[in-house]
Amino acid sequence: SRETGSGGREYVLRFVGAGRFQGNDKDLRAVSMTGDPEDLRRDGVLDAVTVGLLSYMAIDGLPPGWALSVTPKTEEAGAAPPAADPWNLWVFRVGGSGSIQSEEAARETEWQGDASADRVTEAWKIGFGARIEQRTERFDLDEEAPLKVTRSSRELEGFAAKSLGPHWSIGVESGVSASDFGNTKIIARASPAVEYSVFPYREYATRQLVLQYKVGADHARYNEVTLLGKERETVGRHEFAARFDQKQPWGSLEIGIEASQYLHDLSKYRLEAQADISWRIIRGLSVTVEGQASRVRDQISLSRRGATFEEVLLRLRELQSGYQVELQFGLTYSFGSLFNNVVNPRFGG
Repeated sequence: SRETGSGGREYVLRFVGAGRFQGNDKDLRAVSMTGDPEDLRRDGVLDAVTVGLLSYMAIDGLPPGWALSVTPKTEEAGAAPPAADPWNLWVFRVGGSGSIQSEEAARETEWQGDASADRVTEAWKIGFGARIEQRTERFDLDEEAPLKVTRSSRELEGFAAKSLGPHWSIGVESGVSASDFGNTKIIARASPAVEYSVFPYREYATRQLVLQYKVGADHARYNEVTLLGKERETVGRHEFAARFDQKQPWGSLEIGIEASQYLHDLSKYRLEAQADISWRIIRGLSVTVEGQASRVRDQISLSRRGATFEEVLLRLRELQSGYQVELQFGLTYSFGSLFNNVVNPRFGG
């Protein structure tokens, strides 16, 4: 499933023919509107499943005595026909959240707010977003004054992309942000980009191999003098990314690589790779592996002062690091009476 331009979801159901239906594959779609309850979304998926299975039955002919009728969903009696879209395909969202955790010796408050505006068509994809977040922690360490620390971040970003056919797209990304953690008072960036999809974009539900390149400039002002002695600077930067996604009856595979480099100093770069595989070996046995690794050589915003003991423990400041590695894996095997379809919801299931 993927999010639609209006904030709903598009569910793509892939039917794979087996046996005498070998080679008879098809994709059917069920689209829900933003705000639709889960029950209504399930009804839409059920309709698509029914149509898909009946299409296989129709190849050999429906059994004698069957009667099939299709009833369109009409509007409620007296309802006016849908008018032209007064928003011209624009969708706006505003949200916020907050939390408080308190105990005798510590207290933590966190709040965030965000807003966005998006317009998606076959030819254009345009989006704007803003986000602000603040986290405050207070600790009573049996000293004269309690320890109070605050970490905040703010971001404003925009994006526009133009379709150039079934394989090519061009776009531009821009944004302004600030982060206590990243030692940036303000950082403004703009990057034109080009993207090539080896397979047509319309095949996204089954497979994707996308290559992307962008080059632009960053202008930064720092809260504190950096390791390189900078209070502000403007630097060029380029990035390359490749992503491969595949969904098949045996499972799914996602692989991505990214490489970025500052143009004023080619020794400042970052390499990232990630993979996610879910493999259904046999009935009841499946393996999942997720991993990512990064080679980090581009932390130009690190403070010369370094981090205090409290800042390290509370993760209030970005620390110097040459790499990042994360690996997760799982093995699941289910056996026994696998065809018991009884549902008993007592005591929570």
